[in-house]
Amino acid sequence: MHKSHHQKAKSFFEWNDLFALLFAGISLYLMYVDRNGFGYRFFIGLGISLYGLIYFVVHDWFVHRRFKTFKSNNSYLQAVRKAHKIHHKNRGKEKGRAFGLLFVRKQY
Repeated sequence: MHKSHHQKAKSFFEWNDLFALLFAGISLYLMYVDRNGFGYRFFIGLGISLYGLIYFVVHDWFVHRRFKTFKSNNSYLQAVRKAHKIHHKNRGKEKGRAFGLLFVRKQY
């Protein structure tokens, strides 16, 4: 599914977007199971939700500009964007470079 994210999009949605639906479902389920209190399942579900929100805003909205409304000249955010473009340069696993969603090296 993630491979679709590294290919030229033919539409607004890509197979990679199914990850968001899968993890949203898991997150909601975990929070629902702990609806009578704030046990560990609730906080695991909340953590998954918060990560998903950050991923959507930073990765999909800002880095890939799926919505054209979020632009910034902030040097940190530009470094995040540059690091992700380097991640996309190589489409193979062997020579691919990982990057942190929020933490990038100073070289970027």
